[in-house]
Amino acid sequence: MTQTAARTETKDRQVKPRLTPAEIETLKKSFAENGYVVLKNVVSREGLAQLAAKMQAEFESQLRSGRMFNGGGLVSGHLNATPGEEGRFVYQALKDHGVIDLIRSIGPKSDREPNLGCNFNLPGSVTQHYHMDRTFTNEFLIANVAVVDTNIENGAIELAPGTHRKFYKFWRWAIERPYRKAIRLPMQQGDVLVRVSNLWHRGMPNHTSTPRPMLAFTWEDGGSHYEDPFSVDGGKIAFRPNWFRPSRMGRLRERVFVAAPFSYSAYRFVDSLFSNKSY
Repeated sequence: MTQTAARTETKDRQVKPRLTPAEIETLKKSFAENGYVVLKNVVSREGLAQLAAKMQAEFESQLRSGRMFNGGGLVSGHLNATPGEEGRFVYQALKDHGVIDLIRSIGPKSDREPNLGCNFNLPGSVTQHYHMDRTFTNEFLIANVAVVDTNIENGAIELAPGTHRKFYKFWRWAIERPYRKAIRLPMQQGDVLVRVSNLWHRGMPNHTSTPRPMLAFTWEDGGSHYEDPFSVDGGKIAFRPNWFRPSRMGRLRERVFVAAPFSYSAYRFVDSLFSNKSY
């Protein structure tokens, strides 16, 4: 894993030096081998602390008012979210530091503005099943930003390095067990994880009493179809279902997954014997 660090200009202000062409080449080699790289201390901790507080306040407000959907990840504890206008400064920091240059150097098709997302990991969440974020042959790049210090206790992501280099049907994944070499990836507030969508990974339980947000800037099919993705939905913070639909059947499926996670693994194993689908 390759990491870069920030330089200090004064006691009060840190300079995030722009990645040099040589650093980008070094990071690209590490990325090709592992499917991800981590860049340290890219985004303002103060700004991210304010963003975390606003997202938690909006989540609690929607719960109290009844505006929050029913199900859709609330049982398993993993929600999707978007930061809206509040995330613009984060993306600007990625551009200023050269992270976007790195992403476009790795994936030249990432030529538009990104789609905005966030994994909002709730207290008491459960372990997700291993997955990719899209089919193996339709990969795209992702920049995850740690909005808060992220550690084992509050659900640091688990990755299986190098699994982006081979197509795994789920039965092969289960038999060959490449997840034996998986690692947890703690990050400090302001760190950036650049990864490819077909790297196998999973969200992990949050054992704390506070939600753990992790931003995701993504470039599916080149990026967002909106000229300004930060202004979508009026630029407001929004929460959306993650995997499970907020319907009666969706809530039932989510409860079954939480109560008996092996059942879904068994379904995936059997399904992968008869289809060419990747997960």
